[in-house]
Amino acid sequence: MRIDATGRSCPEPVLMLRQALKDKPETMEIAVDNAAARGNCTRFAAHAGYQVTVQEEGPVWVLQLTR
Repeated sequence: MRIDATGRSCPEPVLMLRQALKDKPETMEIAVDNAAARGNCTRFAAHAGYQVTVQEEGPVWVLQLTR
């Protein structure tokens, strides 16, 4: 599953991520385009028990979450 949260400011990307993680998927991705969302989503995912890797794709960061 991939969430596109580009163009959205915090806290909306975190809320989108929280909703998607309710089913506890093994993996997922979220794309964000601002540093605050990147940091907040990374912290939220780590707190939820996911390992997070970040890839930069131009002006967008793609956070890959793995349980």
